[in-house]
Amino acid sequence: MGQGAESETRAEPSIEIQERGEIFFFYRPKVDKEEAQGAEDVQRLYLVLRPESGQRSFEEKQAPHSGKEGAKQMQAEYSETNKEEREEEEGGGTGGGHGSHQVNIEEQPLLRFIVMGRKSLPNTSNKGTPYWGFVEMVTTQIEHLKAALKGEQYETATRGHRHLPDARAVGEGVYRILKHTDNTSKPGIWSSKRMHTHLIYKLEYPPEGEEEKPQEALNIAREASFLIQIKNPEQHQQGQGGFRGGLKKKRKAAFPAHLQGLFGNNRNHPADPPDFLNYEGCEFLLISAADDIEQELDLDLKIEQEQDAGAGLLAHECSDLIKTFGEDAASTRPLFEGTWV
Repeated sequence: MGQGAESETRAEPSIEIQERGEIFFFYRPKVDKEEAQGAEDVQRLYLVLRPESGQRSFEEKQAPHSGKEGAKQMQAEYSETNKEEREEEEGGGTGGGHGSHQVNIEEQPLLRFIVMGRKSLPNTSNKGTPYWGFVEMVTTQIEHLKAALKGEQYETATRGHRHLPDARAVGEGVYRILKHTDNTSKPGIWSSKRMHTHLIYKLEYPPEGEEEKPQEALNIAREASFLIQIKNPEQHQQGQGGFRGGLKKKRKAAFPAHLQGLFGNNRNHPADPPDFLNYEGCEFLLISAADDIEQELDLDLKIEQEQDAGAGLLAHECSDLIKTFGEDAASTRPLFEGTWV
């Protein structure tokens, strides 16, 4: 699949693409649930962004020794911590990302492991409602992310033996982060003459025509456009968008001075540059903008599924999720068949 391609459908576009890449969606059933049968059985919805190109071949990320990436025994950290309680309080774990390191995203994998607070994406029919999320882990090591997707067995003093299930793959596609200046007023769509940033995506899997029960329940549309705003870690904010006041201070990102300075005294800032998302503990808001990317942004986002199908390849052979993480990283029935597991 790769990062796909795009074409602008207006002579004078009002957009500027900052980053291109692949997007993967996973959900994890609740503790002690063998299978999820609906959204009420879901513990977490995860997004994984893998940037592959952009305005610059190098992106700035947190120092390799910071956050979860820098933990010497990452697997031990996940197994020795009461993961259920830590995730529910959204305040434990290691400190946020800090420092600075350059990564060539065209030559080295850069993976952002993201948690959505409401366990779903914003509903494209409910524009204007913010959904909170945060970057749980940033790494260049694929094995780190595979470990984060795995479940675990653990003991608690009050509830005894607990089982946290493995995550399930539920979506794969391409994404863009772009700057947009909208000088028109469109009914029902947030607009401003000021520059803002969008996260847009288009699914390749599940293939069209398959059931999409988990995707529909988790608001993972076949394509969508969201406004994305980065939250200022140095300003206390009231809970909104599915979070109870956000991450604890020690888990918030510590951005380098040149990134932190972009906020000024503002509570939020556009995802410009996307480097903000390369720091663990980066908190952001997604606000639904549209479910038709071309109509909203005059941009036709293309996937490579048709080309792969024409070559007679099976879905498992085409999937970059499988190629990247392997077949043992997560159950893929929701991804290829659109059914709950």
